[in-house]
Amino acid sequence: MRIGIEGQRLYRKKKHGMDMLALELIKNLQIIDSVNEYVIFVKPDIDNTCIPKAPNFKIVELGKGKYHPIWEQISLPRAAEKEGCDILHCTSNTGPIFCKVPIITVIHDIIYLESISILNKRGTWYQKFGNLYRRFVVPVVARKSKRVITVSIFEKELIKNNLNLGNNLVSIYNGVGEHFTKITDKSVITNAKNKYNLPYNFIIFIGNTDPKKNTPNVLKAYADYITQSETKYKLVIVDFEEKNLIQLLNEIEHPEIREYIITIGYVPNNELPAIINQCRLFLYPSLRESFGIPILEAMACGVPVITSNTSSMPEIAGDAAEIVDPTNPVEIKDAILRILKDENYSKSFVEKGIERAKKFSWKVMAENYLEIYKQVFEETKKN
Repeated sequence: MRIGIEGQRLYRKKKHGMDMLALELIKNLQIIDSVNEYVIFVKPDIDNTCIPKAPNFKIVELGKGKYHPIWEQISLPRAAEKEGCDILHCTSNTGPIFCKVPIITVIHDIIYLESISILNKRGTWYQKFGNLYRRFVVPVVARKSKRVITVSIFEKELIKNNLNLGNNLVSIYNGVGEHFTKITDKSVITNAKNKYNLPYNFIIFIGNTDPKKNTPNVLKAYADYITQSETKYKLVIVDFEEKNLIQLLNEIEHPEIREYIITIGYVPNNELPAIINQCRLFLYPSLRESFGIPILEAMACGVPVITSNTSSMPEIAGDAAEIVDPTNPVEIKDAILRILKDENYSKSFVEKGIERAKKFSWKVMAENYLEIYKQVFEETKKN
């Protein structure tokens, strides 16, 4: 087989969930498959060494500039046909509508079909345009795909009901990187503390401008925590800019907590474990997630997690995290106080979390994808 993998954004510096799945898939396919040939289609950018070299893997750079539908709808299918691909695996929620090569499409979520994505005043215009584009493209691509793969049972049921897909819809869990673990090397911890100017004993929250990350309610809960707790642990926010924080604190009428918050911007995935290892509590009470990789990353680092009772998060967290209503800041605040005050309660989540994270593997994920490739290849040969 000659398998094309769409990795449009893999060379960009700031990678997130969908990018990490594609990158980990490629890395693990390189470990488990030396027989088949792979062609990775990427857009040129600065992080052009992130994909390891392997004899049966070829990288093809297409186009320039930011994300644009022309890359996906014209450049990608043409290149896949030119490279003689038997299958084109589209990894990032969308794909080309017209493509002569059989397509496998990963639909991480269908949040863009929900009101949270379009009607909420938060979120950038770029995010809103992307949502509108996917609302048009994804239902068409999904029906034309030989397989549609999603990342949780929760999302599978949503996609099945909303897009009317049949047996070609499959769920394959994401994994957690092996570098997410308890770190015993004090120099690694010290270097991260100095680089990001981290305090001792802090709470961590990974938030951004996407409305689903629930940043306003997290900050309201934290403001209540600061008021009610004698020990006031600082809040370190990853992937959130200072200007956005100031604006949001004014909107929720809690500018007084600014002194307790540290923003450290985007952190590369390989540097996150050293930061997470130092925190007392990991906050992830999103409004909506298709999977929630950071939940497992924090668990693997031996940190208690607070996450939401909505969408896929209870499915992924199991009983290894404190589950809350993300729309209720008081409930989030109570959970923060409970974990930080009760050492035994906190320790129980640490122990269960470490075991829970072990159940999710990028290698197993890659093996499942390889099996899908084989199935689709055999089906297309028959036709």
